[in-house]
Amino acid sequence: MVYRIHFTLEDLARTRIAPPPPLMELSAAVRSLQDRSHPIRLGAWRRAAFTSLDPKARMVLDLIPPGGWAPTFLTTADIGGPHELLEQVRAIPRSQIRKDLAHVAEWQPLPPWAHHLAYDSDLLRQLCDSLDHVYAVLMSPHWAHITSEAAADRGRRMRQVLVGGMEHLLASLHPRRICWNPPVLEIAMRSGFDGDLHLEGSGLLLTPSVFGAEDPAIDIDAKPQPVVRYPIGQQVANPLPLFTQPPHPVPPGSRSPVVSLLGKTRASVLHTIADHPGSSTKELAALIGISPPSASEHATTLRAAGLIRTVRDRNTALHSLTSLGLALLNTPQHPVPQA
Repeated sequence: MVYRIHFTLEDLARTRIAPPPPLMELSAAVRSLQDRSHPIRLGAWRRAAFTSLDPKARMVLDLIPPGGWAPTFLTTADIGGPHELLEQVRAIPRSQIRKDLAHVAEWQPLPPWAHHLAYDSDLLRQLCDSLDHVYAVLMSPHWAHITSEAAADRGRRMRQVLVGGMEHLLASLHPRRICWNPPVLEIAMRSGFDGDLHLEGSGLLLTPSVFGAEDPAIDIDAKPQPVVRYPIGQQVANPLPLFTQPPHPVPPGSRSPVVSLLGKTRASVLHTIADHPGSSTKELAALIGISPPSASEHATTLRAAGLIRTVRDRNTALHSLTSLGLALLNTPQHPVPQA
């Protein structure tokens, strides 16, 4: 079954890319937690999450199953800070809860307790506490890494727009599940959802997802424009495991010991990739002031050490940090003992 999004020239001009909406990304994380696919990429994260989740997490897991539908008020594509959006769920109008749950019930059974959710304040509070807990375990320790990965992907996508236009970007979002058949974007939905959406000048908001490893998602009611979530990393044949270690915060005034470990030039390459995710080898060379062959050599060494990943867009190599590279840059320097 295919969902079809119809574009006009005005829609193409207004289509843009934004960071991951926190609740939409959290719903993808909840689904990925319960789905046993991608054991190499997600296995370590799943094991750590299952050991940390309390029984109260079950309420969220029941309403956001590994496949099928979930209520929109838990999976909204609204943009904002994670904690701000979690608080907004607590203030959701009861009429919206009834509407969203009724829509889910048209496609699949609801857990018995969910039928009382719009009428029981204590039950709604328990669900919101469950949502806060799930966010704290699944995403909060990794939110900086998620936004870094998304920024690198957005840089690559913007390059696609500059080289081949918006149509090139749409055609390469996720070839296995998203097909650009001008002027229609066809999305194969795992839920079986099909239908047609005419954008009528609103354009489309595209958001990259770390956890949406296979399945695109769509929020047709998002404001000011509908949202399509696409997975990051489809171009990587052997993706690295996610979140093998959480990044360490950098204390104010501290400096990572990257220079002493890697040397000045190679450390500069790593820092530049962090500051300019999705940079090409030629851009790295220009930013640092070294030759392209030298930049390529340093990037090869950093990639072999697992500190960066490189993807190819046509004939251009684009570099971004891995979680290990991010953790290294964030490792604080120990103070030097005074004589």
